[in-house]
Amino acid sequence: MNVDKTALKRVCKQIESLEDEAIKLETGLTALPALSPENNGDGEEKKAEFLISYLENELNCASIQRYDAPDKRTPTGYRPNIVATFAGKNTDKTIWIMSHMDVVPPGDPAKWNSDPWTVAVKDGKIYGRGTEDNQQGIVSSLLTMKGFIDSDVQPEHNMALLFVADEETGSHYGIQHITANHLDLFTKDDFIIIPDAGNAEGTLVEVAEKSIIWFKFTVQGKQTHGSTPELGVNAHNASAHLIVKLNELYDIYPVSDAVFEPPISTFEPTKKEANVPNINTIPGEDVFYYDCRILPCYQISEVKETVRKLCDEIEQKHNVTIKICYEQDLEAPAPTPVDAPVVEATVAAIADIKGIKPTPMGIGGGTVAAFFRQAGLHAVVWATQDETLHEPNEYATIANILNDAKVFAHIAMQH
Repeated sequence: MNVDKTALKRVCKQIESLEDEAIKLETGLTALPALSPENNGDGEEKKAEFLISYLENELNCASIQRYDAPDKRTPTGYRPNIVATFAGKNTDKTIWIMSHMDVVPPGDPAKWNSDPWTVAVKDGKIYGRGTEDNQQGIVSSLLTMKGFIDSDVQPEHNMALLFVADEETGSHYGIQHITANHLDLFTKDDFIIIPDAGNAEGTLVEVAEKSIIWFKFTVQGKQTHGSTPELGVNAHNASAHLIVKLNELYDIYPVSDAVFEPPISTFEPTKKEANVPNINTIPGEDVFYYDCRILPCYQISEVKETVRKLCDEIEQKHNVTIKICYEQDLEAPAPTPVDAPVVEATVAAIADIKGIKPTPMGIGGGTVAAFFRQAGLHAVVWATQDETLHEPNEYATIANILNDAKVFAHIAMQH
């Protein structure tokens, strides 16, 4: 593949000058908490309006389309999805950069050194909820286009920035809505790049994922006074035993695959709902969740059957009933081949811009790339990240934002 080195150097030099622009964008985006209704939020509309304004006023984008997904739980009645397209020299394919607008809640504010919704800049890092996940990808993609526009260089191929809703809570109103209703936006020759996972070195090019099951367990017993446990059935106690029992899944599904990081299937308790409000009441109902990331060698249906059997044992032993619901249920699709053009283009760009040798491999976390792969489209997930996502004091490194934008520019200039 060839690249006009002189033109690329102009674009990269312009991107290097955009540090203040990166901070400005992160500041504006962070101040607009895009929380899903599941996380007691109003959705992503305010952030979508911010992005559309920037695309129109700063990037002079003439082609902005919305593909909103109905959601009656939000004030607007929908969840926003945006496609902004920029013309390239050739129209044979489109280079897609896809990021998500929603973020997760900040958690305990006492664990933050600053207000999660107000950007703090220190030592080349931009702190705030969402700054890395996934605003780093949003900002990098916007600065890529600004680099082209400000240096008066046209990319070799059309470029499209796709900003979606609902990635953090299942993607039902985001990319699943897009692939189910607007799959004709994409062609098999398109490059789909998703800057939503990576490592601090920038060497990880994700081409495969594990299957995902999010279990919701509702344990039903009988509520009673704390002084008379014999008159009730302690659902909380049964839940605790079930959590310990479910840890056996690690031994039941022990396969290790070095293609993935981590190389094993993982089964972890996560969220827990409140049960009783006072100490001296034994709860009659207890609800908790499990996040399972399963190697593709195992079938989701098999894992579900195993989990049901483990629940049956706890039911019999503790005289409770256990209802299982699936908050997310995604069988891993076929991976993107390591010799797919989008993989080769991404690897070449990273090597050229960053001077490192990237490795195509699988990851434990699920990303929206799975939905593209299910639809028969090749996609890669790549970014340079310190992996502070979902943590207190989340941050994005300014150098990562700018250097990732250079990599995207390189991909868009290959011919």
